[in-house]
Amino acid sequence: VQLQASGGGLVQAGDSLRLSCVASVRTEAMSWFRRAPGEEREVIAAISRDGDNTYYADSVKGRFTISRDNAKNWLYLRMNNLKTEDTGIYYCAADSRRHSTWISQNPYDYDYWGQGTLVTVSS
Repeated sequence: VQLQASGGGLVQAGDSLRLSCVASVRTEAMSWFRRAPGEEREVIAAISRDGDNTYYADSVKGRFTISRDNAKNWLYLRMNNLKTEDTGIYYCAADSRRHSTWISQNPYDYDYWGQGTLVTVSS
């Protein structure tokens, strides 16, 4: 399974961005993780294959929306009202083994990772 993330860039605080991630094959749960400068990787959002289960980090609730298009193997992250603390490298991750309603915030539960896309939010 290969994942290709895109959509990052340099924006100002308050702006919006949409990140995209395409998988080479069918995947189960997918998620977005972020590694901020000098910080550990953290989960931002996750979604089950059927879309019924989602998770958001407290820091992005109400601002970010995760979604997916299973027909085309795409994962998205809509980011509104961006803040400087949202700066970091965003990675998409996928599981290919578990059932359609499964979801996890643990990075070690995901088998496949994209290369990351850099988001820089300036004040």
